[in-house]
Amino acid sequence: MGAVNVGIESSLTRIIAEIESVTERLARGEMNSLAVVGDLVAAAPRIFVLGAGRSGLALRMTAMRLMHLGLEVHVVGEVTTPAIAEHDLLVSAGGSGTTAGILRAAQTAVDAGAKVAAITTAADSPLAQLATATIVVPAATKLDRSETSSTQYSGSLFEQVVVVLGDVLFDALWKRSGLSADELWPRHANLE
Repeated sequence: MGAVNVGIESSLTRIIAEIESVTERLARGEMNSLAVVGDLVAAAPRIFVLGAGRSGLALRMTAMRLMHLGLEVHVVGEVTTPAIAEHDLLVSAGGSGTTAGILRAAQTAVDAGAKVAAITTAADSPLAQLATATIVVPAATKLDRSETSSTQYSGSLFEQVVVVLGDVLFDALWKRSGLSADELWPRHANLE
């Protein structure tokens, strides 16, 4: 059992170090982009979130928090998600920025007159090209197994940072709103 504990501690230390390294690099280069995304979220009548796989799960967490702020938020693919329209915002995450379904949705959003915010590792990706604002995360994509950007498996670092960025975005918007935690709490799910 002791060897497993050493492995767990080593993994925890390594993963935290990787997240810190990426967030430090983001703080130097991408915080303005995150601020732009925050302004887009605040201005949009409706926010839609979309990501595939674990990136999508990470954005669902952000959707929940934005809903707690009283914003109208929809997760793309849910049966109650309405059509995106002019002035709405699609927040999308895709490590490579080339996932076909995400690109189709982003193009549909642009065609409808909505704005697109993208979180990706590739500044020159097709997703970034469709976006009004792009946050470039300096992390490995799921296909990068070189261990030069991350020693973690299959895009894990990117997905972890998407969660952190979503919480940073929420926290900044929450502080800007002046609302207390008690004022947000009644919006929390009660059918659990």
